[in-house]
Amino acid sequence: MTPVVKSIAVRRLEVPLSRPWASDVTTITVLPVEVRCDDGVVGHGFSWTPTIGGSAVHSFLRDELAPWWTGRDADPAGWQQAWERVHEAGGGGITTIALAGIDLALWDAAARRAETSVTGLLGRRHAELPVYGSGVNLHYPLAELVAQVERWVAAGHRAVKVKVGKPEPAEDVDRLAAVRDVLGPDRDLFIDANQRWDVDTAARALELFATVRPAWIEEPLRADDLAAHRELRARTDLPIALGENLHTIHRFRDMLDAGVADVIQPNVIRVGGITPFLRIAELARERGVRLAPHLLPELSAQVAFALPEPVWIEDVEDARFADLGVLAEEPDLDFTEGGVRGGPAIGLGIRFRS
Repeated sequence: MTPVVKSIAVRRLEVPLSRPWASDVTTITVLPVEVRCDDGVVGHGFSWTPTIGGSAVHSFLRDELAPWWTGRDADPAGWQQAWERVHEAGGGGITTIALAGIDLALWDAAARRAETSVTGLLGRRHAELPVYGSGVNLHYPLAELVAQVERWVAAGHRAVKVKVGKPEPAEDVDRLAAVRDVLGPDRDLFIDANQRWDVDTAARALELFATVRPAWIEEPLRADDLAAHRELRARTDLPIALGENLHTIHRFRDMLDAGVADVIQPNVIRVGGITPFLRIAELARERGVRLAPHLLPELSAQVAFALPEPVWIEDVEDARFADLGVLAEEPDLDFTEGGVRGGPAIGLGIRFRS
């Protein structure tokens, strides 16, 4: 018989960032989720959001999802029914971020029940994956940005990502030229505008950036503006990466059907957990576009180890949970020499301190 959920508990942690991502982004909210099953197994998951929405996600987990899932099968396969249940409150965003906490806990419980890791339960295909250095660094002075890139190069990264979107694109060009000088000709440079531009600004900026040979432009436009992405696609050949602010497989499919995405970047938490992430990865595979999981390397790597194709793992400097000192149980991942390897023996191996 399938085990049944006996209880679901949710906590809330406000975690200070050691390097603020902006003047108004100085913390992240982590919502640890504990699912107790009637066979005695306890699964640990979490939801997560930077600065905005933590209270709403916490309330939605506690008041809507936890009561609904209690007494039901302790199986991630119930995700679709749960999503359909809460869809009236929104197809994605608060609803999917909240769903992720329970989905991760159920995967953790299933792996613990099988006495293996989540990666092992999914079927590990890669011993190691490449990692790119990433930073929320648009507000850094040039010298600080260059020093950050020098650290990434010294750490063995074969690719890095930096932010663009200064009021004057010429300043972005100067900053990117300095970054390219540090990287040399053989490393990849990813750039991320975080939805700052309209189509005309994006097209002009990307033409200027051609001299530094970026490998992709991430989120050049408002994430949900499909018409603008169509227009930009007609005006640039630079690969476009998007997806950190798309929440359902339906929105990813819309972008792929329109031919506006060369790289998709689902965030495991924002799309609702491991269950929908795997479906989105399969969609990318079917459409022949690259997949690059967004943030959360301690989680993303464990799922990506089980994908058929190797993918880049994003590692934001000083932002891993272990670096922030909030873990009571660590997943035993080794982030060195430009790659990630290892992983927990049991479950997800991610449990937050009280």
